[in-house]
Amino acid sequence: MRFLRWMAAACVLLLVSCGPAETAATPEYSVPPEEKRLCIYTSHKREVWWPIVKEFEDRTGIWAEVTEGGTSELLDRIREEQDHPRADIMFGGGAESLQSFSDLFTPYRAEGWERLDPQFQAEGDLWTPFSALPLVLIYNSKLLEEEELKRWSDLEDLTFRGRIAFADPNRSGSSYTALVTMMEAEGKGEKALKLFALQLKGKQLDGSGDVPDAVGNGAALAGITLEETALKKIKDGQTLTIVYPEEGTSAVPDGSALVAGAPHSGNAKLFLDFTLTDDVQNLIVQRYCRRSVLKNFAASEELPPLQDLRLISYDVKKAGDEREELLKKWEGWLLGKGACE
Repeated sequence: MRFLRWMAAACVLLLVSCGPAETAATPEYSVPPEEKRLCIYTSHKREVWWPIVKEFEDRTGIWAEVTEGGTSELLDRIREEQDHPRADIMFGGGAESLQSFSDLFTPYRAEGWERLDPQFQAEGDLWTPFSALPLVLIYNSKLLEEEELKRWSDLEDLTFRGRIAFADPNRSGSSYTALVTMMEAEGKGEKALKLFALQLKGKQLDGSGDVPDAVGNGAALAGITLEETALKKIKDGQTLTIVYPEEGTSAVPDGSALVAGAPHSGNAKLFLDFTLTDDVQNLIVQRYCRRSVLKNFAASEELPPLQDLRLISYDVKKAGDEREELLKKWEGWLLGKGACE
């Protein structure tokens, strides 16, 4: 497979910009003409985007400039630049985040769309799904017994008061997904979040990557994170156990979107098409502990089949449209305002 060849060539320099302080060009390369360029903003870690972008360059001859950052940071930047767009694609970010900034993007139906699992298709083709990301609970098996954490509602026990690892949903897309998921799965609506806010005792972590570390080192008894994040930490030797809540969970995709007014829109569309190819989808399953968004595309052997999980009905558009309002309420509940009502 070609992926093995180019992964082995990791020493080859990829012409990218990983932030505003870095430049793309080096003396060894000449800057290509505009028709062979592509500007990507990505919230993916380098280990995820680099091999995909490198292979895309090799296959198409298109020169990609990549800027990394947090999802919210990059979306805000695209908004600041919308009168004179610089980026062509937002590569990464939860579907709700992309939906909540829908005015920044141009709908596009990527090649291979008909192969998508219907539950991961975007309404109006606003964004192209990249991978499916089930939300899970995790605990440290040295500190908790299996029967102590099986459901979302178990987190309401006093045992967990002030001992839950949860990232700030204003910064973490997966934490925002968790808030919406809890409301739906527990069937309590906003009451579930008010109770959960009490359990946190005002404590939130800066980023989703901090959640498994806090549980693994004993600073927290339990945490809420993405399946792929937990699996990576387990492979790294962390003593974590994954729980798929009995009430159900969500498997919201992250995605990519074509920036409105993109200066290299044709190349951007080619990249969106590329993310749905078997090669890319196989890579994210086998190497990155993620799940494919394509129909009948098997998960890695270490994961339960998606159809075996109890998944809630998650309205991405509604979650995106109501994001700002819900986050304002969440801030209030976290501070104890109305949490006991």
